[in-house]
Amino acid sequence: MHEKMFGERSPLLRNSRLLRTCFKTKFAVAFSSYKPLLPKSNKGIRESKYFVDYKEVEVYGGDGGDGCMSFMKIPRVEFAGPDGGDGGNGGHVIFIASNMKKSLNHLDSPVKGIRGVDGGPQNCHGATMDHTYIQVPMGTVISSINGQELANLECDGDYYVAGRGGAGGRGNKFYLSNENRGPSVAEKGAKGEHQRLRVELRTMANVGLIGFPNAGKSTLLRAITNAKPKVAAYPFTTRNPFVGIMEFSDHKQMTVADIPGLITGAHKNLGLGFSFLQHIQRCTCLLYMIDLSYTEPWTQYKALQYELEQYQQGLSTRPCLIVANKIDLSVAEKNLEVLKAHVDLPVLAVSAAKRIGLEELMIEIRELYERYEVDSTKTDAENKAS
Repeated sequence: MHEKMFGERSPLLRNSRLLRTCFKTKFAVAFSSYKPLLPKSNKGIRESKYFVDYKEVEVYGGDGGDGCMSFMKIPRVEFAGPDGGDGGNGGHVIFIASNMKKSLNHLDSPVKGIRGVDGGPQNCHGATMDHTYIQVPMGTVISSINGQELANLECDGDYYVAGRGGAGGRGNKFYLSNENRGPSVAEKGAKGEHQRLRVELRTMANVGLIGFPNAGKSTLLRAITNAKPKVAAYPFTTRNPFVGIMEFSDHKQMTVADIPGLITGAHKNLGLGFSFLQHIQRCTCLLYMIDLSYTEPWTQYKALQYELEQYQQGLSTRPCLIVANKIDLSVAEKNLEVLKAHVDLPVLAVSAAKRIGLEELMIEIRELYERYEVDSTKTDAENKAS
């Protein structure tokens, strides 16, 4: 009787462990100066657009308006003189960095500036058109199609004029002179500047979720951010990265990216490995998602580190945490102890599906990133001093 009630797989014992996990989470949150803001239940909400961090775009500045050829019409005055107005200038196409944008999925090609208005009779000049502003995320790098870097939009408000508008054409009044009192020529508006550009995000997110397929990355992203990636019981549900915003009570925001699942041999470009690993390059900190339903969960962590290091030396040494998911399973507690015995990094046990341990995880993620910011500031100061 006692073995059935309090055995290793007993429901009572499992529930007590879950209660201990919840208590630890609430204890950590209570003594923090800020609190994580978990998103409300998002059932029935349509899925988010997937994340885009690279696009090739054709840009056309607005053409200038044509000048007008016209002569004044005054009663009983046969040669009253020219009165054709100038055309207006075309609008520029300007890329501007904004902290409100996190992805390039809104960027279409081609992007065209607005054409200037043609000049008119009676000395009416055409209107110069407004510029077309294209918002892009901070950290966007704009290069020519040949790879030459043209602009690095690091801060909010940084801009790059990608396509200058053409100048408006001159009307025939412009050509009036003592030698030519009746000019019968007007100028066409100039063509706008044309460029083909590469637009790329150098930094995709503050934190990247990496793991093997079906580890629960998308479920966790839905649980701690406003993103709504597709979630299903089969592997390879995520084919493109998604980025969500994690919020705190002190109005601090952090971006978290769900990277499509890696497979063994990703560094050899198996399973679109290169494209997925490139996304990881653009994340400042990393969260290794480990599935606790496996009997040897530490092998997942070692395999992920190996793939990162083989792709780019030093990539696996970025600031990181290990997130042990599916702690609500019957075998999870035993596998968690095995995992902790084989790794030398902090391990946080959560259940993304049951929303267990998420607040503590969000606090740990923020502290990890803030430690990175402090270290980076010190390093930059030392480099400048030397």
